[in-house]
Amino acid sequence: MGVTRAGGGALLAVDAGNSKTDVALVGPDGAVLGAARGGGFQPQGANARSAVDGLAELVERAVAAAGAAGAAPLPYAARVQACLANCDLPVEEERLTAEIAARGWGRTVAVANDTFALLRAGLPDGGEPVGVAVVCGAGINCAGLGPGGRTARFPALGRFSGDRGGGSDLAEEALWWAARAADGRGGPTALADALPAHFGLDGMPALIEALHLGAVAAARRHELVPVLFAVAAAGDPQARGIVARQAEEVATMAAVALGRLGLLGARVPVVLGGGVLAARHPLLHERVVALLARRAPGAVPVVVTAPPVLGAALLALDRAGAPAAAYARLRAHYA
Repeated sequence: MGVTRAGGGALLAVDAGNSKTDVALVGPDGAVLGAARGGGFQPQGANARSAVDGLAELVERAVAAAGAAGAAPLPYAARVQACLANCDLPVEEERLTAEIAARGWGRTVAVANDTFALLRAGLPDGGEPVGVAVVCGAGINCAGLGPGGRTARFPALGRFSGDRGGGSDLAEEALWWAARAADGRGGPTALADALPAHFGLDGMPALIEALHLGAVAAARRHELVPVLFAVAAAGDPQARGIVARQAEEVATMAAVALGRLGLLGARVPVVLGGGVLAARHPLLHERVVALLARRAPGAVPVVVTAPPVLGAALLALDRAGAPAAAYARLRAHYA
């Protein structure tokens, strides 16, 4: 299927997270015609227009990968479904919808927070979508869908909006405990040796200096999250405490969303995804499952490891009224 034909019925799916963005051009039969991947999506730092400019390059690459000869005509697709990180407030959703619509990529445009892509990827196809998703990657967020299309969401704007957790926070907390252990303000923890050793440094003073002066780039702090989990698995009390607090936050967000939707006692999926949760670290995963079992006995934990662009494409198929075979074909591609 070439792009000219795709423009008549193809679907353009975008999943833009904090750390990476995936774009897929999908046929009405669920076939992935072309795809592209790029960096994270940060409209607050760049403003909506500049952020969507970054998406434009990926969209064009995905369309080119679909086999267009020369410049493909607009619109590329019948529908655009964009699930975007940092699209947390209604005003942001409106601005990003208008900005994407102005590009003319599709005849219709729908924009949602990227947590809804994770949620859709973890829900069954067919029937009314009902469930809750918690994404824990670079940051943390939660969204839910209830009967009748009701939604539950959180601002997810950072510490000042009540958030705790995600890879960035986990790395910061591990560094905090390690620094205090090294200088005597806190109790001992194996993190004080393990974190600097990861970067080939001989102690926390050296790591603190390297982070402050840029010898170790701030963007590399996420590398400390697996170190934290390894130290926790080895039995370190401080590291285990950090992991336990993350599990508590995941379960709390899910339970609150379920409660808002009147689903605390219902048997519904609780979809878990993002780099931290998809890794299924035993200490974290088992603690989350145990907490959910106590707070929402009907909750069915579902871990999604497929790229969340799958969820964006499934949402586009939903809106297109696609046949069951299209869903099966799309899921098989991302299996």
